[in-house]
Parts: sequence; C-alpha cells; structure tokens
Amino acid sequence: MVYTIKIWTDGGCRNHGTPNAIGASAAVFETGPGVYMSWTRSLPSHPPPTSQRAEIDAINLALDQALVFYEELPSYTRLDVTIYSDSRYVVGCMTQWIPRFINNGWRNSAGRPVANRDLLEEAWYLNNELRQRGYVEYRWFPREQNQVADGLCDEEMDNHSHWQYGRY
Repeated sequence: MVYTIKIWTDGGCRNHGTPNAIGASAAVFETGPGVYMSWTRSLPSHPPPTSQRAEIDAINLALDQALVFYEELPSYTRLDVTIYSDSRYVVGCMTQWIPRFINNGWRNSAGRPVANRDLLEEAWYLNNELRQRGYVEYRWFPREQNQVADGLCDEEMDNHSHWQYGRY
C-alpha cells in the first residue's frame, strides 16, 4: 500500500542580521482530500536566524514529522511524499548540492565551508531515513501560492516576538 502526502513548507526571518533576529518554520501536510495537519517552530537564537536557515529548518520539520507520521501507518505501507518549497536554494540543496558538498568535504564551489552545514546535514539524514520508507520529491513553487505555510510562519514569529520582547 502506498500513502501519499503533500507537504508545503516555509521559513521566515525578521530583523535578519541583527541581534534581535527571529526566525520560524512551518510545514503543512495534506494527508487526504481536505485533510490537513500543520506544525510550526521558532528557530533558536544561536546561531542567529536567517531566511536560509529558516527555509532549511522548514524542510527538516517536514521530514521529521513525515517520519513520525509513518510510524502510525500499518507496517507494509510505503510513503510517496512531495515537499513543496518557495525557496530555490532549499530545493537545489536537496536535489543537487548536498551530495556535491559531501563529496567536496562540505566545501562550496569557491572552496569555502558550506553555510548552514548543521541544518543541511540534518536534512540529508532525515531525507535518507524517509527514502528508506518510500519516495521523496522536492518541488519549487511560487511564493504567492504558499499562503498557508507563510501565514503560519508569520504567526509563529509574531508569538515569538511577543515572548522575546516581554509583551505577554
């Protein structure tokens, strides 16, 4: 039996490059017609959040929750997972660049250490774990079509900024 899941992800960062930077990630699962589940989380303050870190973390959140979801399915089930991201960077990492980074000792084409290696290594590990349970595909799609995940991300950052600045 094959179980199909579509996942929309988004990551966001506010005050990028400042000590007050906050970031969040979101993953929205469609597990059946009209059946949705979602998760969000705030990024830690160290290393400082960035938009790229948030987008990668959204992929990690999606992969991690897909693995949890899989554990609830009958043992003979295979997954067919499509993960959508409005980040060309993240889709490129997951479909092309991480294997190159690994082969180059986590150096980019300019010979410098790869940025966000910690999150990319986690993504690759989770990706490989999920691929043992089925098929995983990554697709880019326009930001304008990512309103649900984007809204959840914004809401998480709103909640985090209230907490961070003591407005509760």
